[in-house]
Amino acid sequence: MNEYPTLPELPVYGFAPDLGGLLGLVITFLLPLAVAFMTKHSWSAGKKGTVLLLLAAIKSIFEAWLMATNKGVAFDFVPTVYTTVVNFLIAVAVHFGLYRGTSLQRGLATSGVKDETPHRSDPAA
Repeated sequence: MNEYPTLPELPVYGFAPDLGGLLGLVITFLLPLAVAFMTKHSWSAGKKGTVLLLLAAIKSIFEAWLMATNKGVAFDFVPTVYTTVVNFLIAVAVHFGLYRGTSLQRGLATSGVKDETPHRSDPAA
C-alpha cells in the first residue's frame, strides 16, 4: 500500500562493480577533458557547459539504449534524463575539483580547437 517511487537503475551510481559500471564512471570523469579539447579557449563558460551537457546526454542515451537492448526492454526516457543530469553534475564537480588549472586540462585546451584571433597576451599579436 505504501509504495515509494523507485530510483532508475543506474549501474554507475549504485556502483555495480562490473565492467560496464566502471567504464561508465571513467567516461564521466573524462567528459570535462573532452570538452576542454573540443571547445575554443575564448568560448564562454555557458557554451562550454552546454557542450558538456550535450556530451553527458549522448553518453546517457547510449548507455540507456545499450542497457535496453541487452535486457530486451523498451527504452525509458525519464531515467535517461535523470542519468544525464547526474552525469553532468559529476562532470562539473570533477572539472572544478580535479582538473581545474592542471597541466592536463591546460594542455588539452591548447591542443584542441584553435581560436581564429590571437589572444591579447600573445606576444606575436
